[in-house]
Amino acid sequence: MKRIGIFGGTFDPIHYGHISVAEHALRQAGLDELWFVVSPHNPLKNEEGIKEAGQRLLEARKALTDFPEFKVSDIEFDLPRPSYMAQTLRTLQNKYPNDNFVLIIGGDNLEVFEQWKDYRFLLANYDILVYPRSGSANRVPDEWTRISMLDAPLMDVSSTQIRKAQQRKK
Repeated sequence: MKRIGIFGGTFDPIHYGHISVAEHALRQAGLDELWFVVSPHNPLKNEEGIKEAGQRLLEARKALTDFPEFKVSDIEFDLPRPSYMAQTLRTLQNKYPNDNFVLIIGGDNLEVFEQWKDYRFLLANYDILVYPRSGSANRVPDEWTRISMLDAPLMDVSSTQIRKAQQRKK
């Protein structure tokens, strides 16, 4: 049985902050592997200005070639859109019944976690690691006992910032 971290996101673009979070999660949670799940369509994000999903998938695979403990997953490409993590984890658990999955989210997602589809299912069935984000409260409600904060530095970089900087250069 493997313990596998699931780090979902748009990853447009994937950057060092993502890799740093993944490295901290791998070590602190005793993960055997960490999978970057590229989301074709995140229901809580405005998709305007986002690269096509297949291109983001290829870029993530290229960026992670030197990290053998990291995998890039296209599991959500075969699921209905928009992509919901509860469905992704149900699908992964059915496909890999002997593995234990751990969800990795940012502090910004923790603040809107109750807006996630089937968030109670996630809270009841999966350990969840939260990496701190600048501008987020980064506090876990006491009753959410399967959620813990990752001991990782605040990364002052985001894909949104990178996209905006790229737009200004054009």
